[in-house]
Amino acid sequence: MIVFDLACACGYWFEGWFHDRADYERQERAGLLQCPACGGNQVHKILSPVAFHGGGRHGAPPVSGDAPDTNRPQAEELRQAVEAFGRALKRYVEKNFEDVGPRFAETALKIHYGVDEARNIRGVASEAEEEMLRKEGVEFISIPLPRDSEGD
Repeated sequence: MIVFDLACACGYWFEGWFHDRADYERQERAGLLQCPACGGNQVHKILSPVAFHGGGRHGAPPVSGDAPDTNRPQAEELRQAVEAFGRALKRYVEKNFEDVGPRFAETALKIHYGVDEARNIRGVASEAEEEMLRKEGVEFISIPLPRDSEGD
């Protein structure tokens, strides 16, 4: 997975999660990127305000005499923090959202049109189903959650 910072012509900034860079480019070319604030599709990638590299100057090995940067988190600490956040997010979603599995699109439509009770749901949907939900005006967010492992 890859995350890009995106901005809409309306001025709204948000994150987009994609399988890889090619997935982002395919969706951008097809006009599938949609602003969650205004629903517009004039969305483009912007430079991320966060960057991380583990080497010295411009990724090169440190030059003799360079003082270590003690303010920059080490790669392992950063990985552990991201994993801890992912586990906490997963626990929150599992606790507060009903799992409707592959019936996500169907259930979301029923809730949207008042056929089913309003509630938080989670599940899976194909790209085609997600596009259909967007066209119907159903608000949702795709969040990749970490896989189950021991202790989760």
